[in-house]
Amino acid sequence: MSGGLFALLDDVAALARLAAASVDDVGAAAGKATAKAAGVVIDDTAVTPQYVHGITAERELPIIKRIAIGSLRNKIIFILPVALLLSQFAPWLLTPILMLGATYLCYEGAEKVLSMVFHRRGHASPGAGGPVVGADAEKKVVTGAIRTDFILSAEIMVIALNEVADQSFLPRLIILVVVALVITAAVYGVVAGIVKMDDIGLSLAQRSSAFVAKIGRGLVAAMPKLLSALSAIGTVAMLWVGGHILLVGVDELGWHAPYGLVHHLEHYGHDVAGVGAALAWLINTAASAVVGLLVGVVVVGVTHVLAFGHKADHAES
Repeated sequence: MSGGLFALLDDVAALARLAAASVDDVGAAAGKATAKAAGVVIDDTAVTPQYVHGITAERELPIIKRIAIGSLRNKIIFILPVALLLSQFAPWLLTPILMLGATYLCYEGAEKVLSMVFHRRGHASPGAGGPVVGADAEKKVVTGAIRTDFILSAEIMVIALNEVADQSFLPRLIILVVVALVITAAVYGVVAGIVKMDDIGLSLAQRSSAFVAKIGRGLVAAMPKLLSALSAIGTVAMLWVGGHILLVGVDELGWHAPYGLVHHLEHYGHDVAGVGAALAWLINTAASAVVGLLVGVVVVGVTHVLAFGHKADHAES
């Protein structure tokens, strides 16, 4: 059973293999990747709408455009050259670098979980209670989204790179550029559609047809709940993706026990008739999310302790 980010990564790998067979087929492969991405884009774009939640309607698309440009810049200018150089001269560094990025994802996800817990106990989270307004606030939103996108983009590009590592430099470069363009367009095109669905609903609600107007009102009413749900899904996705990268990374570096335990639990899931594949996938996903949360909580604790010590030192001086 495919699902979430890793289904998309599998499709990216398939795109890379198809393009590697013949550079002339890159266009067809890109079309295939776009179609495939649409099937799993709800999970894979869940991280971005949470950054747009609370922004005034007229600024949503401009901000998504800025995030998409930043995502493409991440892939083309920063990740691609570094990945190509590392694959050529120091391929052993790719896994540790991905694990560092995964740790940051775990940190982001855990911090959001802890913020929600404290908020429910009566502590307001930063920025809660009103729309995001002003150039400085928008810049902070865009910077945060692009920073998180960097990790996901790095994972996609490295997976694609691994699939075409045996190709010569020029075909490899062309394939990875196509991957970057197709995935960015697919993901942020759907994100734009999601966040503007309420405007579409408002337009439908003003139609003369009672049935169409009812659908429009339903869309308007549902969108705040959908965006809130996507925000929660995005947080879980960060923990899941980060935890999975860490599990795979430590396994590749020689510590097989953690991921071996997950595979052992997966086998029990596969033995359940009728739902074995789905249950095994859920076990893997849940284990990855738990690992991500535990690592993230530790990192949050360490950063808060270091920050407290820094403030104390500063106060004494």
